[in-house]
Amino acid sequence: MRIESIQTGQPRTLGRADAADPLDRTWTSAIWKEPVEGRLWTGTEGLSGDCQVNRKSHGGSERALLLYCAAHYPKWRAEWGSKDLGPGGFGENLTVSGLDETTVCVGDVFQVGELRLEVSGPREPCLNLIRRHRRGDLMDRMVATGWSGWYVRVRNEGWLEKGLLITLLDRPYPHWPIVRAAAVKRERATRREEAALLATCPALLADWRVRLAGAESTAATR
Repeated sequence: MRIESIQTGQPRTLGRADAADPLDRTWTSAIWKEPVEGRLWTGTEGLSGDCQVNRKSHGGSERALLLYCAAHYPKWRAEWGSKDLGPGGFGENLTVSGLDETTVCVGDVFQVGELRLEVSGPREPCLNLIRRHRRGDLMDRMVATGWSGWYVRVRNEGWLEKGLLITLLDRPYPHWPIVRAAAVKRERATRREEAALLATCPALLADWRVRLAGAESTAATR
């Protein structure tokens, strides 16, 4: 398990305010993440030189870094018939090998060089991915495959660089792999018992816990 690539990005504005297609109207995002070389300082809010426009859904201490499995890229390239798609293509900060959504669990603690990272939850595919790649079915495909990526908190600040090994230190919630947590959140109306259980996981994203608990409360009053 190791870091294969590190990416940062700054906001870009595209589209036209008068465009007929909503996807072509003016929008601003930092979803374009480009590989960087050398050491990068990483604090509790993320990588030095990186930016997120929508701070409600990205960034902050709960979503300091977005990780994505390097092994997904050859599969996407084959599906799309594209040779250009590579690290950063899904807006991630760290492209990693040896880990994916089926093997990483909410609450996992990893040592990466000087850093200690804690998995906070799945990444939810957003409209900006469709806008960037011009693929209307992309969100559905990410849900179907489970290739969403996942967020981590930075518990120990430090320097990151490509090639660092990733070591699992602790796995307190082995029953909550990323792919299962994402499915329960998405299907919480019909998976109420699992949703209520997931809401009690202290390592899960705080806003997810609130929404999951709210869904259970709503169901209980019906």
